[in-house]
Amino acid sequence: MMETLEGAELCFPQLNSSCKKPTHPHTEAMLIYVLLSSISLITVALNLLVIISISHFRQLHTPTNLLLLSLAVSDLLVGFLLMPVEIIYIDTCWFLGDFLCTLYYVVDYIITSASVANMVLISVDRYVAICDPLCYPTKVTKRRAQICVCLCWVCSFFYRILLLNDHMEQPGRSNSCSGECVVVINYMAGVVDLVFTFIIPFAVIIVLYLRVFVVAVSQARAMRSHVAAVAALRSGAVTVKKMEMKAARTLGFVVIVFLLCFCPYYYPTLAGKDTSVNASAAAFEIWLAHFNSCLNPVIYVFFYPWFRKCIKLILTLQILKPDSRDTKLI
Repeated sequence: MMETLEGAELCFPQLNSSCKKPTHPHTEAMLIYVLLSSISLITVALNLLVIISISHFRQLHTPTNLLLLSLAVSDLLVGFLLMPVEIIYIDTCWFLGDFLCTLYYVVDYIITSASVANMVLISVDRYVAICDPLCYPTKVTKRRAQICVCLCWVCSFFYRILLLNDHMEQPGRSNSCSGECVVVINYMAGVVDLVFTFIIPFAVIIVLYLRVFVVAVSQARAMRSHVAAVAALRSGAVTVKKMEMKAARTLGFVVIVFLLCFCPYYYPTLAGKDTSVNASAAAFEIWLAHFNSCLNPVIYVFFYPWFRKCIKLILTLQILKPDSRDTKLI
């Protein structure tokens, strides 16, 4: 009887090398399923709204929005492909084999890298638009934005294939037993990954947003001087304070969210350890990094008034009208 019970707890009862099935209390498992499924659905819904909006309305076909579209595509894939797999394997074993396990992680890393790269491109775009507005139309064109987006995805693909080359050649090399899907990135590879997908992007975003903040404050002060010469100084001071606070909040929000979502994942590398990623464990740090894909449309798009108009037109099916593509949103 005990042998039968022990066999039922194994992923592959006929194999001595089988892993034990993950076990969670029923109530806890249900709560996890509901929470993570909700996050996945919200991620897909929000990013799908972004994609439909930018793709449908001609007025939104700008270089900046092309970058937002690329970001939304990568985040949609996180919610549509990666999150569901992790939800399925919360309370069961990995039965898809070693090759699909490795392929899953390759796709995971490619999408995540592309998402981070898109965030950097958006920061560069905003930097040029605010710090060099006169040259922006010539420096940032649709063609250049398309090339940057393509390079972003191509580089993410080859970079991740190179980083996970050992796992591609020998799928399942990190698994300790059958029924497990684990990828262990050694310390040196983890350091390279940390530098190229966290430290450098984070540093670029910080520097660019700080520069944007400084320029915004300078422009606000110039505006205050102009207002002081024409009208009451008090009115100008209020305007300056609002602009400074808005720039500070945006910078702080972007940086804090980025750090909160990615720091736990990179903690092992920062602590000098190997990074172990387990699909069936639904690790908190993996979900937190993926949750950034749910927050991105809120951070980068929900602050745009035109997006609220797009949501209304989409949900009321106004976009089905023949001339809806030419609707003025801005």
